[in-house]
Amino acid sequence: MQTELTVEHLYDLTHTAAAPLLSKCTYPWEALADIKAFILQLGPTLPKNEYEQRSENIWIAKSAKIYPNNYIAGPCIIGPETEVRPGAFIRGSALVGAGCVVGNSTELKNVILFDNVQVPHYNYVGDSILGYKSHMGAGSITSNVKSDKALVVVHAGENLPTGLKKFGAMLGDHVEVGCNSVLNPGTVIGCHSNVYPISSVRGFVPSESIYKEKGNIVKKV
Repeated sequence: MQTELTVEHLYDLTHTAAAPLLSKCTYPWEALADIKAFILQLGPTLPKNEYEQRSENIWIAKSAKIYPNNYIAGPCIIGPETEVRPGAFIRGSALVGAGCVVGNSTELKNVILFDNVQVPHYNYVGDSILGYKSHMGAGSITSNVKSDKALVVVHAGENLPTGLKKFGAMLGDHVEVGCNSVLNPGTVIGCHSNVYPISSVRGFVPSESIYKEKGNIVKKV
């Protein structure tokens, strides 16, 4: 087992409503296939004094700020104090935590966003999990399907087959992704790490690191 890639190592589960789902997994990507079912199970149990069901299988916290001119499809949960800004496109199977920002022209699909995640400008996040207080700079995206349509393998010293055709990125807590970066299928970034702008990232970036370019990953001082 690659310990640094485990749920326990990447995430503080006190910062997500998805804790019951993720706590059953060794590696976080094991949860991707179950996000939809988990939302459908969790939604009806949410406290009615805090959440309202806006339409079929869509539960939005009353304190969330939902701007006009966006699209939200179910199943979806949007947490307290979260902002969904104009032009956002939430395609479904999205569990968005508290205090998040889903910005203009940002697209979400089959994702878990922990509390205080920011995807504020022109981001695509698909088949991915973003940890507490992680942030994706403007124009940065997750690429969730390989060009040859083969099953995704996580490259982390040894190769870890996932059995998944669609797998974007796993971002640990407090990860910063620079503007206009691409996180290729199967990317895993350890907590408290940074990615330079205009990067193409593949494989595993250890925690407390700075990704400068391929083959140039340094530990934070």
